[in-house]
Amino acid sequence: MKVLLVSNYSYDRQESMLRFAAVLLAGLRAAGVEVNLVRPEPFFGRLRPSGSGLGKWLGYLDKFLLFPSRLRRLAAETDLVHICDHSNSMYVKHVVDRPHLVTCNDMLAIRSAHGEFPQNRTGWSGRILQRWILAGLRRARRLTCISEATRRDVLRLTGHRPEIVSVTYMGQNFPYAPAAEVAEAAAQRRRGEPFDPAVFTRLGIPAEPYLLHVGGGQWYKNRPGVLAIHAALCERLGRRAPRLLLVGPPCAAPGVEARSEVDNETLAALYSGAEMLLFPSLEEGFGWPIIEAQACGCRVLTTGKDPMTEVGGAAAFYLADPHDAVAGAVAVEQVLTQDEAVRGEAVRAGIENAARFSTERMIGEYLAIYREVLGA
Repeated sequence: MKVLLVSNYSYDRQESMLRFAAVLLAGLRAAGVEVNLVRPEPFFGRLRPSGSGLGKWLGYLDKFLLFPSRLRRLAAETDLVHICDHSNSMYVKHVVDRPHLVTCNDMLAIRSAHGEFPQNRTGWSGRILQRWILAGLRRARRLTCISEATRRDVLRLTGHRPEIVSVTYMGQNFPYAPAAEVAEAAAQRRRGEPFDPAVFTRLGIPAEPYLLHVGGGQWYKNRPGVLAIHAALCERLGRRAPRLLLVGPPCAAPGVEARSEVDNETLAALYSGAEMLLFPSLEEGFGWPIIEAQACGCRVLTTGKDPMTEVGGAAAFYLADPHDAVAGAVAVEQVLTQDEAVRGEAVRAGIENAARFSTERMIGEYLAIYREVLGA
């Protein structure tokens, strides 16, 4: 079996999709599959390396003018083409006569272009692009989605028969696990026992209790909601409120720390030392930070709707309304004040839930779909 993975243009900086393709490449090779990865390479884009402004338009030349001929040539030499990100589904027309698969991550941009999210209006060029993406999805012969929530959207928007659209949950893109030294020091701190602050400072982790949020600046990540919940918590608890640490784009809010470009090892340590992950997303395609945090023994408070409930399972704690900062602060306080036995059970349940999303399981499911598509 020869498989060609189609990944993302590097200047678009779709980091999660680049990591997904890299994990898939490594996992398939470990399983003995002959697999190669291809992506549009910057040529015109090198004049302005950016995913916005002029750089975006130069990138379109690389992606839609130069890349298709290369893709067609490579597709002709392979057994199956796997487009790893549905936002590249416009390439389906170049491989439609070859066995192929498209992974659908979320339909949020397409739904925005359809006017389903008034708080996130899409410009004219974005609407054209999303119509093009949707047309590619409608033309695809086999799709799989990273959550049941995404599958429901795909079926509704494409009109595909249910039997050609399945669900393949994401696997971890890094072997997240509790950083034992950090977790123990955090437990000692929480119990009011002496602890070695050097454990935290050595890894650049706050020595004081903190809430953690991991996410980009996209509207659906609800960063304003995170800040509002924390502000309401500070009003309730005063100086007893944990500080807030954001992993993602810079943030100018007073008293809030933001860190960008955090590597996986540091992120695992941050999860391990946090009081909880605060993740009140409005929408998601999957919600990787939920299982990353759980795998590291970090409790999770997220939004009580799919796919967050689908991914977090019974091990997470849920908000009825991510816009209600006061109710969110109450929920945070309730989790913070759990006794050690209840907290320990939540941590154990989270680690067990995160284990459902192993990379090995994901690779096995993709191999089964490949065999199905090839009729093997």
